Amino acid sequence: MELMTPSFGLIFWMLFSLCWFVLWLIALVDVLRNGFRGQNEKLTWVLVILFVAVLGPILYFVIGRKNKIKF
Repeated sequence: MELMTPSFGLIFWMLFSLCWFVLWLIALVDVLRNGFRGQNEKLTWVLVILFVAVLGPILYFVIGRKNKIKF
């Protein structure tokens, strides 16, 4: 009986999906744990992270983290 080995493409997409999920989760937890200057900024960033697919977490880390209130 011969075992089938996964192709390079399958392994690549599995690793990409795992990395994206971890980035998405870190961004979402960071938004929920921190305060922001504006009233609705937290809700806006949660919606961006959830609904802008791959770019949502990246946009948050590039743009959104600058607006957090530092304690």
